[in-house]
Amino acid sequence: MWYNTKAAQILGIQYPILQGPFGGNLSTVELVATVSNAGGLGGYGAYTLSPQEIIDVDKQLKAATDKPYNINLWVSDHDGADNGITDEQFDQTSTLFKPYFDELNIPLPPKPASFKSRFENQVEALLHLKPAVFSFMFGVPSADILEQCRKLGIATIGAATTLDEAIVLEAAGVDMIIASGFEAGGHRPSFLASAESLVTGTFVLLQQIKDRIKTPIIAAGGIANGKGVAAALTLGADAAQIGTAFLATDESNALPIHRQMLFSDAAKYTTLSRAFTGRLGRGITSRIAKDLLHKETRILPFPLQSSFMSSLRKAAIEQGKWDMILFWGGQIAPVLKHTKAKELMQSIIKETTDYFNNLKD
Repeated sequence: MWYNTKAAQILGIQYPILQGPFGGNLSTVELVATVSNAGGLGGYGAYTLSPQEIIDVDKQLKAATDKPYNINLWVSDHDGADNGITDEQFDQTSTLFKPYFDELNIPLPPKPASFKSRFENQVEALLHLKPAVFSFMFGVPSADILEQCRKLGIATIGAATTLDEAIVLEAAGVDMIIASGFEAGGHRPSFLASAESLVTGTFVLLQQIKDRIKTPIIAAGGIANGKGVAAALTLGADAAQIGTAFLATDESNALPIHRQMLFSDAAKYTTLSRAFTGRLGRGITSRIAKDLLHKETRILPFPLQSSFMSSLRKAAIEQGKWDMILFWGGQIAPVLKHTKAKELMQSIIKETTDYFNNLKD
């Protein structure tokens, strides 16, 4: 059967369908458990969580499912100098964004404090918890961390946006590699060069990587249904990761207006922007994203830009100024149909099965 792939074997799941792990408080235990209990692999984005919060979430996940699930972290969780930003940098950013804060009638925030990496402490907690799967973005963990994962039986998945990044991940010995195309919603997980320069589409990237490496590949970006899964498997992927379609379900922690936007005409138009977090990410086109295109040098590094924008986002939500918010979403959003995660999984499985059965007729 189509689902008897190397990925399914490595991950211990029935169907090689992964739910994209959403950071920024968009993941939920309910969504992860629903996908895992349906035979796929649920994923929880934990890069913003403290070690204790990761422990608490894992306890809830274990209570909600006895199936494998994935916890996702960011290897590189901050950009810029360790001592923070200069007053000059902050003044440039403040000047650029002041009209939007004025429009919302809120004050500019103070200069954000420097950010200290949490990755090592997060990994320490994760290794103690021993989830079935540890996926990561924005780089490669140390050889020691990957070796500990192997000893503990934790499957590792790295994300690549280019063939070069996939080669680096294979050399490090990860179990699987995500081929992340530029169609995908959320942050671009590039780590060898600027994300703006690495915008290969999913199915081209998949074929490039498949031609050069032996590590099993997970296709991600522009996949929301069984036809997309079948296309990925046909081109050599061992699994498909689906993000936007699961983000749009009631089980995710996306705001109701966010989910509504993903099913609206506005979802036809998406933009890659650094304006909201400091790292390049795709969401439904907003006025701020359009206004600040090509002005990236005046935007704070990640995650200080996120801190700077937090009060603006809160005020925009309270005042219903949706065009001032970047709602994460991929280019595939216009084809979304399901608002329930279980129904989405069932539909994906049936559609993929029907496609491969028809090939035999």
